[in-house]
Amino acid sequence: MKAVVIESLEGPEAARLTDFPEPAGAHERARGQRVLVDVHAAGLSVIDNLQARGRYQYGTSTPYVVGSEVAGVVTESESHDFAVGDRVGAIVFWGGVAEKCLVAPEYTAKLPDAMPFADGAALYLNYSTAWFAYHRAEVRPGQTVLVQGAAGGVGTAALDLAAAFGAKAIAVVSSDEKAEVAKRAGAWAVVRSDANWLAEVRDLTDGHGVDVVLDPVGGDRFTDSLRSLRIGGTLVVIGFVGGEIPEVRVNRLLLRNLKITGISMDTMDAEYPGTLRLVRDSVQALLDEGRIHPFVGHRYPMADTVAALTALEERSTLGKVVVEVRP
Repeated sequence: MKAVVIESLEGPEAARLTDFPEPAGAHERARGQRVLVDVHAAGLSVIDNLQARGRYQYGTSTPYVVGSEVAGVVTESESHDFAVGDRVGAIVFWGGVAEKCLVAPEYTAKLPDAMPFADGAALYLNYSTAWFAYHRAEVRPGQTVLVQGAAGGVGTAALDLAAAFGAKAIAVVSSDEKAEVAKRAGAWAVVRSDANWLAEVRDLTDGHGVDVVLDPVGGDRFTDSLRSLRIGGTLVVIGFVGGEIPEVRVNRLLLRNLKITGISMDTMDAEYPGTLRLVRDSVQALLDEGRIHPFVGHRYPMADTVAALTALEERSTLGKVVVEVRP
């Protein structure tokens, strides 16, 4: 089969479109259940560039196929959850930019018939992450949520999900173009990171601050994210696409009764079995109700996967970056 393969951990430029053996056995997270998919579109994420440089914490050995998310049609299934012919979207961590790919049932959702495969490839990784962040923060109707990196894949998903949780989302963005993306994704208000966004957030919340911050960025905004919280508020650490892991002066938490929590579905499921299925079933229910609207910002053909990975690494992308395997 045709696939985009990395044979050495030298970064995204090492990716090559070539012939590669079709997947054997089962996905390593599938508990032995073989589910094979004909891939129509593959989604890229920060996982792909971290893995391409050997920096992903759950990395794999070379050679491997790039692509952390897929959408396509099931062609073989040993799972009771999915049947041959089902249209699905799944997190795969790697292996996505190929004509065929293995998926794991607990990381897979069924796509509505009307959803394009490109949208399906922008679905599960971002929305499961955003849903779990809302869940961990115990967001309630009427609360206000601040979303950092709001024009990215997780950010746009978080904005889209705000209505499902009955919350109002304030988007933090760095350009006019990203502001338009955030508004389209469902932001209640938008503030600019290159202005005094903290003061604007306080004005928008009548001086109280937001109830929750969802932060996939980290870096030098982290302290102001804490400052933007109201007393008793919660900050959810989602990732560090800003490149730096921030440090916290814990007296800030003590004096204002703040909470910081991280999210990792895998480790939670290991300690609290059923977490992955809770997330999957919750995202599936929202999908079935038509309440999920993925935002695909960029589409590339398989031959241009290196360009797609490079754009993602340079943070010049909006929404989800998708490679069309079967246009």
